[in-house]
Amino acid sequence: MSPVIRLKAPISEIDLMAWVDVAAPGERLEYHRGFLVIEITAVLSKLSEADLRALRATANAAYRLSELGLVHLVQQRIGTDQFAYIAIARPKPKTAAASLSRLLLDPAA
Repeated sequence: MSPVIRLKAPISEIDLMAWVDVAAPGERLEYHRGFLVIEITAVLSKLSEADLRALRATANAAYRLSELGLVHLVQQRIGTDQFAYIAIARPKPKTAAASLSRLLLDPAA
């Protein structure tokens, strides 16, 4: 199993999609650490409006990438109300209809 890549700065939507584009199958990226459902809920979140929008965009991108079959999404409990949110790269489909530019231009993809 590949070690989890942990970046110090928050992962942006574009960072996540770019990583998926170059990741080998089985590579793992921690795209968020915390309690995502709380942190993306406006009335509960302690994030600034800009950080809230950015985190929602990253979470939505992770979901879209999962729906396209490009990553598996998993959570690892790291403490009370603390989780590591990890994307695991899947093998690229031979008939991939998805590309980074398509995902960026068409959020409904």
